[in-house]
Amino acid sequence: MKGALQEFGGEMLGHEKAKLSRQQLVEMHRLMLLNRMVEERLGNLYRQGKVVGGLYSSLGQEGISVASAYALRKGDKIGPMIRNLGAMLVKGVQPREVFCQYMAREGGPTFGRDCNLHFGDLERDLVAPISMLGTLIPVMAGMALASQMRGEKNVMMTYIGDGGSSTGDFHEGLNLAAVWKLPLILICENNGYAYSTPTHMQMANTRMVDRAKAYGVRGDRIDGNDVTAVYHSVRRAARHARSGKGPVLIEAMSFRMKGHAEHDDAGYVPTELVEAWRHRDPITRLTRYLLEKGLATRVELDALVEPMKAQIDADTDWALASPMPRPEFARGGVFAGDGDPRTEGARA
Repeated sequence: MKGALQEFGGEMLGHEKAKLSRQQLVEMHRLMLLNRMVEERLGNLYRQGKVVGGLYSSLGQEGISVASAYALRKGDKIGPMIRNLGAMLVKGVQPREVFCQYMAREGGPTFGRDCNLHFGDLERDLVAPISMLGTLIPVMAGMALASQMRGEKNVMMTYIGDGGSSTGDFHEGLNLAAVWKLPLILICENNGYAYSTPTHMQMANTRMVDRAKAYGVRGDRIDGNDVTAVYHSVRRAARHARSGKGPVLIEAMSFRMKGHAEHDDAGYVPTELVEAWRHRDPITRLTRYLLEKGLATRVELDALVEPMKAQIDADTDWALASPMPRPEFARGGVFAGDGDPRTEGARA
């Protein structure tokens, strides 16, 4: 990861080059802030013993999720992983849904029967994640095949970490997509660690973008903490995939500023590495860029915070007031078309 720090400078891409308007940049700034504020609130709830199971943070990686989802259009489907909260917020997921999920409340999208970000909504172009890393790649490849066979021009996008790129599903899904030239975008979030295992201890070639050539697909290696670089890369990839030229592998270099989960203090990560990446925080960089380019004032950016804080407070209260799931409807809503499990289960 020290090589990544040297490879990418600390400045953002040019505003004109990235073809992003002031409104778009400010909106991505707001969504990254919301991402971070929601996860901060979840951390408080975790320490209060209200979160059921583990809590997984994307601290330091918010730019990848937000900018990549923001670059797609309606009809393109996203298969997020448990750290891609930002992508889900772009697609309209509300904080109360996330709070209910993590606290296993009946008011959540899965009615308290699953936790964290294990939910999807095809109306919002979201495909539910799967716990086993890599498995979403062949799923999204299958959806890309369906879109291709229907003559649609939609692309499918999913994410994988550096560790998950060593799974069989990574190979099988990407290989099949390459052979059939499917409209698939695969973003590898290279944060240097698979839980506690450094990348160089699980692969000889740590430049994962080099795999693109081996599979016969287009590859792009970018600074994942530069939202304009992420946005621009995904836009290029989407045009490539839509035109029938096949999948694109994007390696987004970043760093997770917390451990694998809230219980993990990340003591295995060198302190100097953490500090070096702290100065490359994607929110701080975009804030500085907006101010230096005169695209926003400090007052305008600060004004974004209070409405989001009020929403998070209200949504936290709403989620806490939602009851735990009742056992009598556990059997309902299992299969497609079952309807609301709270009523289906009661009749089962």
